[in-house]
Amino acid sequence: MKLTMRQKRAERRKRNLTMVDMNLVSLIDVFTILIFFLLSNSVGVDSLPSPKAVLLPESIAEQSPRDTVVVIVSGTEILVEGRKVASVPDVLAMDGDIIGALKNELDLLQSSRKIIRKENEAQSKQLTIMGDREIPYRLLRKIMVTSASANFSDVSFAVRQRSES
Repeated sequence: MKLTMRQKRAERRKRNLTMVDMNLVSLIDVFTILIFFLLSNSVGVDSLPSPKAVLLPESIAEQSPRDTVVVIVSGTEILVEGRKVASVPDVLAMDGDIIGALKNELDLLQSSRKIIRKENEAQSKQLTIMGDREIPYRLLRKIMVTSASANFSDVSFAVRQRSES
């Protein structure tokens, strides 16, 4: 039995109507909500950059790190926010406690930060030192004195959290 064109068209329409239709609008809504959820929760993770050249000392501190200016001190160089400002042997060989290049960089960072609310002023004076556990105290003292002279009054040290096992 041969089908006419109209019958063939009706047969195709009937076959296509029996397929399950998926509502893509609600699926897109779910994925959009999921993306916003993941993005908002990924921003809340507080961690400091950890270069492989710096072995941090261990601590049992419970406090999580704050978002501050980070000074990284390895065995060979001093970095501020990832930019090299001085080499450790040169700093150790200098007389005096103020490291000129470090002070200039910290002053530049301090002047470029805009304080919108008065209560955030103390937060703009926070600094974290990520120092290798083998650096001499003389170097650490010079960095702290330089930071204080650049008006960074709240200095913290980055440490690895000791596992309690």
